Amino acid sequence: MEPTAEWYERQYNPRVTVSHAADLVAGWANRAQLFRARHTPSADIAYGPHPRELFDLYRTPDARGAVIYIHGGYWRMLSKFETSWVAEAFLAQGLSVALINYPLCPEVTVAEIRHSVQRAFAALWRKHLTAGERRRVVVIGHSAGGHLAALHLATDWTGFGLPSDPLAGVVAVSGVFDVAPLVHTSMNQDIRLTAESAAGLNLIREPVRARARLLCAVGAVEPEEFHRQSHDLAAAWAVLKPEVFAIPGANHFTAIDGLAEPGHALNRAVLEMMA
Repeated sequence: MEPTAEWYERQYNPRVTVSHAADLVAGWANRAQLFRARHTPSADIAYGPHPRELFDLYRTPDARGAVIYIHGGYWRMLSKFETSWVAEAFLAQGLSVALINYPLCPEVTVAEIRHSVQRAFAALWRKHLTAGERRRVVVIGHSAGGHLAALHLATDWTGFGLPSDPLAGVVAVSGVFDVAPLVHTSMNQDIRLTAESAAGLNLIREPVRARARLLCAVGAVEPEEFHRQSHDLAAAWAVLKPEVFAIPGANHFTAIDGLAEPGHALNRAVLEMMA
């Protein structure tokens, strides 16, 4: 039987299954304000012509690597501000952190966002990261950002003038890697996917082009489809020997909390990729 519109919405729209989602996102903004009161970045560095093609770079002295964080929001909302607090623990752990902005749907397409994020990584690696920061680079993304983070492993970086394997690892949290189901959701009013365009954006069908460690993390209480998506990507990219990790007690919004908590499995996973 073909799934109903209600099924797609419940599986893929986190605001349906997390009743206090608005409060959690407001809490992110409050945490971000407190974080930014304590840390001053090199802010709004342009990597492309679009007004949103910007990143913030938080530096730590004698950095032993760098984290690049890509926000979520289903390619249609949020920015590098709301979840910037994920950087705080990494800075204390000797890692510099870049927070990426990108253009949003419906002004641009998901394909254009993917190209934008690729340009951001290339600009960071070539022009802005120090030799120490480039030594170990881990890209982290949440939700739509999880897709965009995994995209880094399906990219031929030599075409951007970079080494073929410029990353140490990717952590994709609550990612949607086959976007075809989103055609049937209310979010598609902004994302504007068609069956044809969604097929062309399916990371599960793309080959691995950059070798690095891969962790797909999902909140344990997220809907089944988020778990399936991560397991399907791990199976398709088995050459990387990926790990799929269910975060105990976490929903779609709280799944990233552990990035900012020293000792949490997510935070430890990033540090292990830096080793």
